[in-house]
Amino acid sequence: MEVEIARGLPMFDLVGLAEVAVRESRTRVRAALEQSGYPFPLRRVIVNLAPADVKKSGTGFDLAIAVAILAALGECAVEALNGWMLLGELSLTGSLRGVRGVLPQTLAARDRGFQGVIVAPDNAQEAAAVPGITVLSADTLREVCEFLSGRKDLFPARSATETPAEDALHEVLDLSEVRGQEHARRALEVAAAGAHNILLVGPPGGGKTLLARALPGILPPLEPAEAIEVTAVHSVAGTLPRGGVLLRQRPFRAPHHTASAVGIIGGGDPPRPGEIALAHHGVLFLDELPEFGKDALEALREPLEDGHVTVVRARSRARYPARFMLVAAMNPCPCGFAGDPSDRCACTDERVRRYRGRVSGPLLDRLDLYVALPPVRVAELADDPHGEPSAAVRARVEACRAVQRERNGGACNANLTARALREVAALDTAGRALLGSAADRFGLSARAVHRVLKLARTVADLAGAERVGAEHLAEAIGYRAPG
Repeated sequence: MEVEIARGLPMFDLVGLAEVAVRESRTRVRAALEQSGYPFPLRRVIVNLAPADVKKSGTGFDLAIAVAILAALGECAVEALNGWMLLGELSLTGSLRGVRGVLPQTLAARDRGFQGVIVAPDNAQEAAAVPGITVLSADTLREVCEFLSGRKDLFPARSATETPAEDALHEVLDLSEVRGQEHARRALEVAAAGAHNILLVGPPGGGKTLLARALPGILPPLEPAEAIEVTAVHSVAGTLPRGGVLLRQRPFRAPHHTASAVGIIGGGDPPRPGEIALAHHGVLFLDELPEFGKDALEALREPLEDGHVTVVRARSRARYPARFMLVAAMNPCPCGFAGDPSDRCACTDERVRRYRGRVSGPLLDRLDLYVALPPVRVAELADDPHGEPSAAVRARVEACRAVQRERNGGACNANLTARALREVAALDTAGRALLGSAADRFGLSARAVHRVLKLARTVADLAGAERVGAEHLAEAIGYRAPG
């Protein structure tokens, strides 16, 4: 932030490739200065946002612009600004308002050696979640100026590490509420234990949505580093719960099938995170998978492999983390009743082929488990819940992931590299023969074979086995067999 107060007619120039919201800060800053008791100079004020070739957006520059002008006027020492990052929007009365993206900016300030950050009270808890840097909050512009002048103290902000119940990201369904579908419940546990992607195929009312919404309840809570990453993405998107607390609950995103590719992947100008980034370290649920647009589905392929997405525009570039579990659901045919004992399906083979063809082979190849759900009998719906509750399943999942973190250097089995997979999922002669036979029978690609091995490693971890045996491999192959 560079400021010059020069001779000439009274004027307030703001340069540095600023968008509309930044240019409008001239009005807010001038009013805030006057309302805070600082006369605006009747000279030419030039503010340069450097570097000049990087586009600036948002309202978070207000506080820094105002303080830089005050420093140029001699209201506070220029040396006092060294090492401080100032973030906040100004009201016309001089009070500070919160802005988006404070957490990642605080992380950047810490990594660049800043001594501290001054933010609005609305952003205090969010910024204070970053360790290793001083975070102060101020209510008004005058308080900030007096602190930098040594006439007033600002007290460090404290981080709230728990998400209040009323601000939970989503409502979690207990797994015991799912009637029947024992095979699917087991598949869901395997998927959760290794962070595998899963496809649920079944008729309407078969429990696909219930199973998907029960998945977050059996996932372990976010690790501290994961919580900061997730909170940072939601901070940039402006979707943090009230108070900006550090998120501990894994995200669950369920966009409608009419969502655009930009809505799923991210984009805009300036770029904003999409659903896959908002689902980072959580679950992305795509119900009615074939009904999503082709562009949106095909754009998932690279993030599913890389764990991040890069959004490129003419004047901007943004990279967002996108390491999520994909849970997809679809009907077996357009009407949904193919294979139903009642023989209600009237779909022709051509209609079924076109319907299933909306999901490309390369995308399906990136899914680890295919789970067919039979219709649920009415008698099962009337029974009291008798399945395991989510807490019991989550305990096994947490134990399994702890084993993976220690063995894999923090990675889940689904994210193992080919080299690491060869070391932790080595097969004996019988296992290699079984896998080769399955690859020939089902036409598995090299990627699919690797995913079978990752699944087998997770099944073995759930069983407490050190090596992948034939029984573990057989179960993994069963999840990849086409339904």
